[in-house]
Amino acid sequence: METDQHKISRTIEQLSTYESFKFACHQNHDEQPMPSIEVLEKIVSLNRSILFPGYFGPSIKNAKTIRSHIACAVEQLNVLLTDQILAGLLFNRNEDDEEGRKNLFDKAQSLAAEYISRLPKIREQLLTDVDSTFNGDPAATSHSEIIFCYPAIRAVTNYRIAHELLLLGVPFIPRIITEMAHSETGIDIHPGAKIGNYFTIDHGTGVVIGATAVIGNNVRLYQGVTLGAKSFPLDEDGNPIKGIPRHPIIEDNVIIYSNATILGRITIGEGAVIGGNIWVTEDVAKGARIVQKK
Repeated sequence: METDQHKISRTIEQLSTYESFKFACHQNHDEQPMPSIEVLEKIVSLNRSILFPGYFGPSIKNAKTIRSHIACAVEQLNVLLTDQILAGLLFNRNEDDEEGRKNLFDKAQSLAAEYISRLPKIREQLLTDVDSTFNGDPAATSHSEIIFCYPAIRAVTNYRIAHELLLLGVPFIPRIITEMAHSETGIDIHPGAKIGNYFTIDHGTGVVIGATAVIGNNVRLYQGVTLGAKSFPLDEDGNPIKGIPRHPIIEDNVIIYSNATILGRITIGEGAVIGGNIWVTEDVAKGARIVQKK
């Protein structure tokens, strides 16, 4: 009869064979930093405290303390974000020579500074999202309630941060940031999606927005909406072709009600209304109203 120690030893051998871990193990090269979930959570918190001062981070008493708080938070953000961008740039590559590492560090510093320069634009976009949510939700008592409480604003904030980093060419980090919000809110927005201003997600749980989705201005989604891909074209070797547009285009002023599923590279025309619990796999004309048949 196999003893407990033999059983444990046999398991260690099984887990240590190359075939068992070749896709599950990441081999980190000496002194190369790894992206850190804990640090990225701090980075997102710093972003929130900069974008919505007083709601997140230390309390704010007047304009002078706002400037002091933002200056301190931006300095911290710059240091932490530079390190995490560097970790993303080094991930899956072996940069042994000191000059190569120095060049990547300089690049990470430059990318962090460029991202920080975009924070005013991100705030402007988010304030349109807050305003649209307030105007479209009769249960909302104030803009403050939406900023402080609504999970959709939390998810969209993560998305807008991650999207700008992705536009700058930062690897890995954007996806981690949006998946944080996905885990926390149940709202799954790929950082590659393009989303206009005055964007509203009502309730939000179960919303999925794919990587190549394009969403115009003043669009409202309800819980459970999927903007997904209908099929995955394969190359000559039978592998999925990546990077091609495969998710819907949602034009301005569209409303999509709960649990609707919009699939493929189709266009939902400006001002259209898509009812709940239906599948849409073909273009929808401007101003059309698509609902379940009685």
